[in-house]
Amino acid sequence: MFEWFFFPDEISKTFAIVLVFASFFTSALTAAMGLGGGVALLALMGTGMPVASVLPVHAIVQLGSNLGRTFIQFKYIVWPLVLWFVLGSIVGVAMGGPVVMHIPDTFAKLLLAAFILWSVFGTKIKPGSSISKTYFIIGGALTSFASMIIGAAGPMVAALIASKGYTKQPLIATHSVCMVFQHGLKILVFGALGFAFAQWAPMLIAMVASGLVGTYVGTRLLDNLPDKIFKLGFRVTMLLLSLHMIWGALKSFFY
Repeated sequence: MFEWFFFPDEISKTFAIVLVFASFFTSALTAAMGLGGGVALLALMGTGMPVASVLPVHAIVQLGSNLGRTFIQFKYIVWPLVLWFVLGSIVGVAMGGPVVMHIPDTFAKLLLAAFILWSVFGTKIKPGSSISKTYFIIGGALTSFASMIIGAAGPMVAALIASKGYTKQPLIATHSVCMVFQHGLKILVFGALGFAFAQWAPMLIAMVASGLVGTYVGTRLLDNLPDKIFKLGFRVTMLLLSLHMIWGALKSFFY
């Protein structure tokens, strides 16, 4: 009875414990480098959880982790970008629910990888650019739509913000609050579609708590990380994630 209360029937006790520890490490990674943790956690969850449960559970855990980063880095948030991003996200999530099943996974991954690479390594948008508002509304819609497809569009959102030239605390703080709204909207959609979050509640509480501790540790590392090292690490991480996404899309043609 005790184990049933803390561990859902759909996963093993051992795997549940692994996920709690993984939440700590992936949250620390995201807090220190701005991204990567959500994708890593999603990949791990996919190895031992029912497919139908992965995205809703991942959304809850990521909401908690990003909420922690939002409070810790609150003073660095670039609020105008958040406003335009959220407006676009509402549209993207609303469209993503009914349309997601009709988009080939391979095409979606290739498109996302291409956008990430362009945003990170392409020409930066000037802070006073007149297209900034439209750019972030469209970006919010596209990334939120994509998040309904692949679950972890965090790298795409980070690339969107980085294209404005922000780094370190402003980048991670703004990214975190954008992800809070994006995951929150997704949770509302999954709830409306009938996902039973209640049976996962104890497990989710443990993962969120572990993630908050990881967020604190990662943030302390970020504060002491030189800006040049952060920029290099951010670009390398984005490149590796994009290449991994491209390989995941293309390997279906070889196997």
